[in-house]
Formats: sequence, C-alpha cells, structure tokens
Amino acid sequence: MLGPHVPDLRALELLLVVARTGSLGGAAAELGISQQAASARVRTMEALVGEPLITRSKRGSALTQTGELVVQWADEVLHAAQKLDAGITALRMDRRAHLDIAASLTIAEHLLPEWLVGLRAQQVQRGQHPTEIRMTATNTARVTEMVSAGEATLGFVEGPEAPPGLRKRLVGTDELVVVVGRTHPWAARPGRRISAAQLAATPLVVREAGSGTRTVLERALGDHWQVAPALELSSTAAVRAAVAAGAGPAAVGADAVRDDLATGRLVRIPVADLDLTRQLHAVWKGGSHPPEGPARELVAWAAAN
Repeated sequence: MLGPHVPDLRALELLLVVARTGSLGGAAAELGISQQAASARVRTMEALVGEPLITRSKRGSALTQTGELVVQWADEVLHAAQKLDAGITALRMDRRAHLDIAASLTIAEHLLPEWLVGLRAQQVQRGQHPTEIRMTATNTARVTEMVSAGEATLGFVEGPEAPPGLRKRLVGTDELVVVVGRTHPWAARPGRRISAAQLAATPLVVREAGSGTRTVLERALGDHWQVAPALELSSTAAVRAAVAAGAGPAAVGADAVRDDLATGRLVRIPVADLDLTRQLHAVWKGGSHPPEGPARELVAWAAAN
C-alpha cells in the first residue's frame, strides 16, 4: 500500500525535465504547461518531501541535493509508468481493433447486419479504422453463457427479460407471428383468426429450449400450452422450411418471415388475446454502460436505429 508521500507522476516528470534543461520555465514549455502550473507542482512536491528540491537564480533553476536524489528515484518510477502507459494503450487499441459479439439467431440474421454496416460507415466517416467484428450466431441461452464467461464482449438477445447477472440496454422490440403453410386448414378459415386456446392445443413447430423465440411463446401461452411439439428445430430457417412443408404451425419473428408472407409461401394466422411482443436487449458484463469503444458505439447505433 502506498504511503502519503508519493508525488504525482506529472510532477516527477517535471523535475526530470528541470534537471535536464536547467530551467523551470523551459521545462514548463516542453511539457506544455504554464510556468505558474510548474511552480505549483514543485511546491506540492516540496511539501511532500519536506525539503526544497529546486533553487532558482538569474541563470536558471538547479536541483538541490535532495532534488537530485528524488530525480534518481523518479527515473525508475517514470520508466515503469511509461511501460504501463504503453501496455494500456496497446490494450485500448486492441479493443478498438477487434470486437467479439454473440447474437441470438433472429437478431444475427435480420438486424445485426444492418447495425454493423451502420457502425462501419460511422467509423469511416470519423476517420477511424473499422473494427474487425467476430460474431457468433446462437440461441439466447448460449449468448448469455458466452458473455458471462468472457467469450464475447457484447451480446444481443431476445425474450421477455434480460438474463440475470448481466447488464442490459433495450435496443428494440419485435413480435412473433403465427404462420402456417399455404395448404394448412387454418389458411382456408374465414378470417383465419384463431384463439390462444386453439394455438396452445395444437402441436407446433418450435425452436429448441433456450432460444428467445421459444421462451416468449412459452411465457405467452403459460399453463395452457401442454401439448408436445410437432417438431423442435435449432434454427429459424429450419422452422420456416418445416412449416412450408406442412409440419404444422409455428410462431416466428415477423422479420424472419416477411418474404415468405409476401410470396405466399407462408400464411399469417392472427391469434386473439395473445401478446407475442418481445424485447431485444444488448447485454454485457461489468459496469452500468457497455464497454467503451466499438461495443458502446454499436449498442448506441442499434438503439437509435
């Protein structure tokens, strides 16, 4: 533990420059500070040491014997501080150069590409070198594990709430929509509307446990959903293909099936009295704000767009 007599590093640096130049004013100019500020630093150091460190005359400034001794000690301290500064600078540059993120599949496939393009354009406009992004697309549970374990600096998840133990920021909302293949009986119903009870009583094509889509559906249907799934698949693309092939209805993100609905490959089925809105969060470990640098910039971009 440091005692109460350790001078500020900037003050020690000033003392070394005075020793080299023989002038307090010259040292102040070299360090880019006023002579008044330099004199104040010297007085503070002298108060800590308890003896004068510099003598002033018409010919300039010279170190006292005590000052010369302090300079000898300070040289080693400043050399170590410079190594520390260089190391921290390298860490900050590496953090700006690379960013590991993990995102749930829906976000990774339909939202994140646009966010990354926007971040890159913003960095180029500012004259910054674009950050190299390493992205893992997986389900929400795995995203949480990766961020918690430090395998990813930043995560994006979907679901009713952010994972415990991680910091979060809401970056948007979307909704699940119930879809069927064009030959499914529900597609021919007048008005096509069904009840939440009907949906809960029907074997569905679903994502695997741990996905944000599955969690939202489970929360929305609650105890009414007790029938076994028709199929359990690990990607939204597989769910879409299975539904189009007639495997059964599914609840999927609206963005994921926009083209399928436009072409008639899938048919949307409105469900009465069922809220399938879900929140999209950026998550990270640590402080109340995302890590400084590209992670924070990406979260800000996502939330604004």
